[in-house]
Amino acid sequence: MAGRPGDPALAGTIGSGSYDPADVTFLLTDLSAVDLERPTEDREEAMQAGRHYSEDLPVEYQPDAGYLRLYHQALERSARRVALATGLVAELVRVTKPEPVLASIARAGTPVGILMRRWYGWRHGLDTPHYAISVIKDRGVDMNAVRYLTERFDREAIQFVDGWTGKGVMTRVLTEAVAGLGLDDTLAVLADPARCVPLYGTRDDFLIPSACLNSTVSGLVSRTVLNAEHIGPDDFHGAKFYGELAPHDLSRHFVDTVVAQFDAVADEVAETWPRLWAGDRRPTWAGWAAVERIAAAYDIPDVIMVKPGVGETTRVLLRRVPWRILVAPDRVDELPHVLALAADRGVAVEEMADLPFSCVGLVRPVGAAPVFHTPNARWRPDAADLPDLPDLPAVPGPSDRSGPSGPWSPSGASDAS
Repeated sequence: MAGRPGDPALAGTIGSGSYDPADVTFLLTDLSAVDLERPTEDREEAMQAGRHYSEDLPVEYQPDAGYLRLYHQALERSARRVALATGLVAELVRVTKPEPVLASIARAGTPVGILMRRWYGWRHGLDTPHYAISVIKDRGVDMNAVRYLTERFDREAIQFVDGWTGKGVMTRVLTEAVAGLGLDDTLAVLADPARCVPLYGTRDDFLIPSACLNSTVSGLVSRTVLNAEHIGPDDFHGAKFYGELAPHDLSRHFVDTVVAQFDAVADEVAETWPRLWAGDRRPTWAGWAAVERIAAAYDIPDVIMVKPGVGETTRVLLRRVPWRILVAPDRVDELPHVLALAADRGVAVEEMADLPFSCVGLVRPVGAAPVFHTPNARWRPDAADLPDLPDLPAVPGPSDRSGPSGPWSPSGASDAS
C-alpha cells in the first residue's frame, strides 16, 4: 500500500488501509512484508519476560460463523447507540474546535475518528482532515506523526480521538507526550467508563461492536509496531496491511451501518449535547480506583494485568492469555460475544455484584517470574484525584460457566486453560 499521491512524506505508508481514502490516512510505515506474528501463548510469555508488546504482533483471530453472527447481532442492536455517542462527542469537540483536525489512535480510535468525520460532513458540511497515528504505552506518541500534523495544520485544531477508556493510561501517555508542544492533550472518546476524560459520548460501559473484531473491522490494519529492526528514527511507527483478509473485511460495513442511523439520532443529539457540555464532566478516575480494588481482591500485584470494560475484556480474549472474566450480573445479557470467546478459550467467567464495568478481563501470569511493564508509578493518578469507593464483595467462586481456575500466581498459572 502507498501513501496519498503527491505527498512524498507518505511514501511507504499503508495509506488508508481498506477504508475510503477520503475517510482516513494512516501515518504508519508499511511492514506488510515483515514476519511479525507470534502465537498468542509464546507472545504472552515473552511479554511477561520483559519484551515490549509493540515489538511484534499477535496472530489475527479468525472468528467462526457463530461468532460473526454475534458480531452482526451486536451491531444491529447498538448501531443507533453508537451513532448517538458519535454525534454527542463530535459536537462537544466543536465547541472549542469549530473545524477540527482529527488524530485518531490506531486501531481502536480509527473507526471512531471516521464516524466523527462522517458526522461533521453530514451535519455541518465539513471536510474534516483525519489521520490515524500510533500511541504506545510505555513508549509514547509517534512524534514523527505529530510533527507531520503540526507542520500542516493549526496546532489548536488538532483533536486526539480514541474508542473508549479502560483505566485511563492512554490519557496520561498523551498528556506526557504532547502537552509541552502547545497541543491540546484532551482525549475525545466514544465511551468513557473510566471517567477520566471530559469529551465523551457516554460514560456507560457498552459494547462498541468494532471492539469485537481485529483488523477486519479496522481497515485491515494490524496493531501498531515499534521495533528498531524495522523502524528507523525518522520513520512513522509501523503496521501491517492484511490484504489477504479482504474477503472477510467489514470495516466499511461497520461505518456505513452506524452512519445510516445519524438521521434517527439527530434531534436527540441536538437536545442533549448542550446539557452534556454544561454538566459536570470533570474526570473522577473512578475506573482506575475500581481496578486497584479488583487487583487487591484477587491478589494481583500489578494493575496492568486487569483490563476493565467490555472493549478491553474483548481484547484480552482475542489476543492475550486470559485467566478469568468478571461480569456484572445485570449486564450478562449484553455480553454474548464475551461469553462465547471465554467458552471457546476455556476461561473462567465469574459474576461480581457492584462491578463498575460491564465486565473485566484478568490476564493470566505466564512463566516462573512475570515481569510487568507497569504503569503504576508513572501513570497512576494522584491519590487526591482517586475517589473513595466501597469495598468489592468477597471474591466469588467460579460460576456454572467457569472453567478450571486456581490462584492468580505463576505457580497456579498452569491450572487455567
